[in-house]
Amino acid sequence: MTISIITPSYNQAQFLAETIQSVLGQEGDFNLDYIIVDGGSTDDSVAIIKHFERLLGEGGRQVKCRGINYRWISEKDKGQTDALIKGFRMAEGEILAWLNSDDIYLPDTLQTVSAFFRENPGTALLYGDAHYCDTDGKIIGRYPAEDFNLRKLAYFNFICQPSTFFRREAFEAVGGLDERLHFAMDFDLSVRICKQFPCCYLPRFFSKYRLHEVSKTVRDDVLFENYEEMLHVARKYFDWAPLSLVYGSCTYYCLARLPRFLTRFRSLVIGAALFCTLPRSLWLNRGLRREDLKLLSLSNFRKMFKKRMEILRG
Repeated sequence: MTISIITPSYNQAQFLAETIQSVLGQEGDFNLDYIIVDGGSTDDSVAIIKHFERLLGEGGRQVKCRGINYRWISEKDKGQTDALIKGFRMAEGEILAWLNSDDIYLPDTLQTVSAFFRENPGTALLYGDAHYCDTDGKIIGRYPAEDFNLRKLAYFNFICQPSTFFRREAFEAVGGLDERLHFAMDFDLSVRICKQFPCCYLPRFFSKYRLHEVSKTVRDDVLFENYEEMLHVARKYFDWAPLSLVYGSCTYYCLARLPRFLTRFRSLVIGAALFCTLPRSLWLNRGLRREDLKLLSLSNFRKMFKKRMEILRG
């Protein structure tokens, strides 16, 4: 079995070497097809990529799997999704995945994945658990992965991207990545595959998902666009704008437009977000949805008073 891993990267020299090491150090009964797509970085990223190429070429790095095909390109692109599309076009494996240049695979991940797909030929997508880690790699939380439930996926993405792997035929059957998306392309792909093919959750940690100041997962200035894309996906494939996603979008819309001194008052931001959420939810859903009533739980109300990092850390 050949597993193709794509790493899109742009000016991530701070983390890139650790990411590459975590992929090349995987041990097991599989062939590794590793493709790094650099967006024309201006830091030391290309030097780091070439360093590992040289080590592999000179035999200075032990190969612990059946073989490694290490390839890379460095050129300007249109963003992360465009870089991923380039990488997947180059990929040769039966099993595909991507690992961003600030994330890390845990030891034995690819061996576990290859064994699972061999033993479960009907499964098209496999996902597992992931640790949240900080800039230094210290574990600070756990991604809330859980057993598969298609309807729940509409409002809660429990499928963690760096811990997700899928078969090439399923990826190609659903049309690959949507080049129009820049934040929720993993969510969109997961939904499309899971609506057509069997998917499985394996309760085992596969990766570390790094949270830092420029991460799209925590940056307030891009979270509005992130939620808007997730809303677009939910409406497109479930015909539903979940209340939780509408509230998230309205929250970051208000944070971006309120005077900065007012955003320090959490209760004020919540009030403004709620003021926007109700009419927008009714408009998007053409009325009140029964599914939204189930989201009005005490735990969800408590989350309203927490910052995003506090929620992520659990």
